[in-house]
Amino acid sequence: MIAPRAADTEAAVPARRTTVLIMAGILLVALNLRAAITSLGALLDEVSTGLHLSGTVAGLVTTLPALAFAAFGAATPWLTRRLPAARILVGAMALLAVGQLLRALSGSAWTFLLTSAIALAGIAIANVLLPVLVKEHFPHRPGLMTGVYSMTLILGTTTASAASVPVAHAFGDWRAGLGVWGLLAAVAVLPWLGSALRRTPASARAAAAAPRVRAGRTRLGWAMAIYFGAQSLSGYATMGWLAQMFRDAAFTPTDAGLLLAGVTAVGVPFALLMPTLAGKLRDLRPLVLLMSAAMIASYLGLALAPHGGALAWVALLALGQAAFPLALAMIGMRARTGEGVVALSAFAQSTGYLIAALGPLLVGILYEATGGWTLPLGFLIAAAVVQAFSGLAAARPRFVEDELAAPAMTAVTNPPSRPREVVG
Repeated sequence: MIAPRAADTEAAVPARRTTVLIMAGILLVALNLRAAITSLGALLDEVSTGLHLSGTVAGLVTTLPALAFAAFGAATPWLTRRLPAARILVGAMALLAVGQLLRALSGSAWTFLLTSAIALAGIAIANVLLPVLVKEHFPHRPGLMTGVYSMTLILGTTTASAASVPVAHAFGDWRAGLGVWGLLAAVAVLPWLGSALRRTPASARAAAAAPRVRAGRTRLGWAMAIYFGAQSLSGYATMGWLAQMFRDAAFTPTDAGLLLAGVTAVGVPFALLMPTLAGKLRDLRPLVLLMSAAMIASYLGLALAPHGGALAWVALLALGQAAFPLALAMIGMRARTGEGVVALSAFAQSTGYLIAALGPLLVGILYEATGGWTLPLGFLIAAAVVQAFSGLAAARPRFVEDELAAPAMTAVTNPPSRPREVVG
C-alpha cells in the first residue's frame, strides 16, 4: 500500500506544478489585455503632438481597439481548429509585444496605426482564448478563476493608465511610456512556451477535426453577443466620458479623474466575486437584473444630482459593470465543449465589441449636439435596458451545441412524409 501512495504523490507534484504554471500564464496574459489601450489613452496628447495626428486620426486611434477586437476575435476559432491553444497564445502575446515595441518607434501616423493594430490583434485573440483555457484547465473552479483573471485584467488596466505618464516623464519621451508594456507582454509568453513546444496529442487533433460550432446561428449566441456588447458599450462610454461629466458638474479635473478611478477601484471585489457567485447559482437572472438596475440607477443619478451624489453613482456604476466578468463566466457556462466555448466566445466578443464601438462615439455626438448630458445618459439607460433583456435570454440554462442540434433532432423525430404514389 505504501508504494502506490508514494508513486501517486510523485505523480501529483508535476501536475501541481503544471497547474500553477498555467494559472500564472493566464494571469500574466490577463494583466496585458488592456495595458496597450489605457497606456495610449494616458499619453494621447503627447502622441498626437509627437506624430502630428489630426483630430480624425486621433479619433480613429480611440475606436481602433473595439474594431480590432471584433475583426481578429472572429478569426480565433479558425486558428483553434489548426493549432493548440498554447501555441496560439504564444503567438498572440508575441504580436502584442512586437506591436507595442514597434509603435513606440513609429515615425508616422499610419505606421503607428498599423503597429497598434498588430498589438490589438494579439489582445483580440487572447480575449477569446482565456475563457476556453479556464474551462479546460480549471473545470471544477471556473467561476473563481474567471473572477481572479477579471480582477487581474482590471489591475493591469489601472496600472498602465497610472504608470505610463510617470514612465514617459522619467525617460523624457512618450515612446518609453508606451514601449515598456511590450516588455510585460514578452514576459507573458514564457509560461506557455513548454506547452507550445510539445507535440499535439492525437486526441487534440481529433477534437480539432470535430464539426464546427456556429454560434451565430443560435438564439443563445445572439443573446450573449448583445449582452456582451451592451455592457461593453457602457464600459467604453464610461472610460471615455465619465470624467468629463464630473468636470461639467463643477468638480476639478483632479477630482473628476479620481472619481473615474473609483469606478475601477470599487469594481475590483465585484469582479472577483461575481463569476464565483454565478457558478453557485442555478438561476442567473437575479444577477443580470441587479447589475442592469444598478447601472440605470447610476445614470439617473448622474442626470439628476451629479455633484451631490457622486460617490453613490460611482459605487452603483462599479456594481453595474460587474456585468463584464459575469458575461465572461456565462460564455464558459453556456457551452459543453471546448469548441463550443471558442465559438461562443469569438462570436459574442467580436459582435459585442462592434456594438461597443458605437458607445463613446454616440455619446460624444449627443453631447456635442445638445451641450448637456441628459440625452447621452438617456441613451446609456436605453442600452442598459437592452442589456437586461438580452441578459435574461442568455441566462436561461442551456448550451449552444444543443441549439444547433435541435433542428437535426427535429428532422429525425419528424421525417418528411413520402409523396403518395399516384395510381393510374
